[in-house]
Amino acid sequence: MHPPFSFEDSGRVFACHVARAQARDVAVWWWFTVSSDSNRYAPFQAEAGDTEDSVRARVVAYYDALVTRRSAPREPWRRPDRPANPSAAASDGNKTPPRTGQGPSQ
Repeated sequence: MHPPFSFEDSGRVFACHVARAQARDVAVWWWFTVSSDSNRYAPFQAEAGDTEDSVRARVVAYYDALVTRRSAPREPWRRPDRPANPSAAASDGNKTPPRTGQGPSQ
């Protein structure tokens, strides 16, 4: 079992420890908390070859990506079975195809 540890990165203090996600769970996970966040996270399973440096790198990369996703503008949600612009789709479906062989050029 890996011992718990803490470290600082970019002014944030990360506290990491290994624990099971649920009482019946056979796998153990790396859990961490961050001083600037009230949540706790378990992004990956603990492995025998984990070192403090390898876990630190994965935790920081995971949390930085999470912060980036949270700060990105939200994309509008729509049902996948409906077109993004229903009025344009309706008008496209009602177009009359051009006629050939008729008109002033002939």
